[in-house]
Amino acid sequence: MDGSQHEDRHDRSRIPVEPARGEARLSGNVDRASTRAIQESLELTRLAENVLSETCPDRDTPHNFQVEIVNAAEPLPKTALRKLSVLMPIYNERWTLAKIVARVLNSPVPLEIELIAVDDASTDGSGQLIDELAEKDARIRVVHHPTNRGKGAAVRTAIEQMTGDVAVVQDADLEYDPIEYPSLLRPILEGNADAVFGSRFRGQTVRVLFFWHSLLNKALTLCSNMLNDLTLTDMETCYKMVRCDVLKQLRLRSNTFTIEPELTCRLAQWGARIYEVPVSYFGRTYEEGKKIHATDGLKAIWEMFRSRFFDPQFTHHAGYYVLSSVAKATNYSRWILDQVADYMGSRVLEAGSGIGNLSGMLLDHQRLVLVDNEPMYTAALKRQFGYRSNVRVDRADLTDPRQYARWQDERLDTVFCSNVLEHLESDGQVLESFHQILTPGGHCVIVVPAGRWLYTGIDAELGHCRRYTQQELREKMTAAGFEVVFARQFSKLGSIGWTVSGRLLRRRHLSPRQMVWFDRLLPIAKVLDYLLPVPGMSLIMVGRKPAAPAQAGTPGALQKAVA
Repeated sequence: MDGSQHEDRHDRSRIPVEPARGEARLSGNVDRASTRAIQESLELTRLAENVLSETCPDRDTPHNFQVEIVNAAEPLPKTALRKLSVLMPIYNERWTLAKIVARVLNSPVPLEIELIAVDDASTDGSGQLIDELAEKDARIRVVHHPTNRGKGAAVRTAIEQMTGDVAVVQDADLEYDPIEYPSLLRPILEGNADAVFGSRFRGQTVRVLFFWHSLLNKALTLCSNMLNDLTLTDMETCYKMVRCDVLKQLRLRSNTFTIEPELTCRLAQWGARIYEVPVSYFGRTYEEGKKIHATDGLKAIWEMFRSRFFDPQFTHHAGYYVLSSVAKATNYSRWILDQVADYMGSRVLEAGSGIGNLSGMLLDHQRLVLVDNEPMYTAALKRQFGYRSNVRVDRADLTDPRQYARWQDERLDTVFCSNVLEHLESDGQVLESFHQILTPGGHCVIVVPAGRWLYTGIDAELGHCRRYTQQELREKMTAAGFEVVFARQFSKLGSIGWTVSGRLLRRRHLSPRQMVWFDRLLPIAKVLDYLLPVPGMSLIMVGRKPAAPAQAGTPGALQKAVA
């Protein structure tokens, strides 16, 4: 491939493009890769434009792509992808930096591009060069580390600075080509993925290099797959494209090359939908500047175990972390529903659905309305269940009575609200709103934490305003117009565990490991509910909305008159 051919691939850059790769790198294959990537880009552009023509006919900019996956009954959410954030850690890459920056800015993606370049205290002039490039192109933003901290630290700094909707890590050498971005972007743009890994071992053009290095990569991937229950072929790949709303919430601490196994583990713990696509790879030799060594493999293995077992808190979002932990206790969730099965009708509204821990067990109902006020949760609910014709997902503030009007036509016979009421200051008003939207004879099923004496730092961290007594909740349900037809305080073993964790150990979080073990002990917990002389940690109460009184002239009124 000559220089002019290669320059045609990147002719949109605002920065002058240097000539071709220089090395003899299978030019025919590179041309085919270029053609494939450009075709991918054109297809993505057509996909976005087709959706825009239907949803945004009066758009002002070419980068405001609204992607919608439609179900005949209920549409999935529009995913607005406007900007791709490229996160570039830089350390002593002066001789490849200008070329890779030009390729990034010319990647054929139908999104605005921002390049967050983090110079990790380079000593070869890379920092000065990236500053000069940034002066010529406003899409480049530069951050300088005063001391060398490592690739992981640089990536974390870039995450803090990014403003895009999707992010991808790009090394400052020439091992990975940004012309692959369209392939990485496609599963996210189509709404199928939260993260996409570019695999060097799935059949694209690669430079043949070190056997032992390749074997170590595959061994690390195998270890990561076993620990995280994944089927990746290339965990150590640089190319990890992730939705920014997910990436910003991940709790990352690595400073070195261990950012790769840590990010993989955190995505798995988050429950992200991960896809893999093949990418080309033009690896360097150590003489050409390759920096990773065998000792980094040992560090990677330690990082996998640390993230998986010793520091499993994968997110800064306390609510999501707890909900993800509770998701491990599927038997406990089923126990709750089994206790109220007689009061669950065919048309159910789940108030405060969270990430769907209980929602998945309610899918067989004729109609299921899932409601939450957290955008991240409603997005997750739509991705999981929005394709079903009997499911509706709404974002709503349960404390605002005006928002309940939208469900009047749903003919709801059940409102199910589990571990939500304790978060709301105006719980009495919420119960009145539940009463309003129910059909006469319908049931309101409430599950709340019980026992004021059990209130600990865990409750405070979760945002609990209170824990309930039976009398308090009964009075509030009666005041809202319900007839209480069932009440039970349960999970006495849980009371002991909650007290130990919150008061003795001073913990402020529920870990997935705790919930897994509690779920395994559930058969014993059920027996102990009849034996232990302590109150349970949870309270179930069911209120019935009285049937409408029969009016004069109706069969019911005639029967009463005859009687």
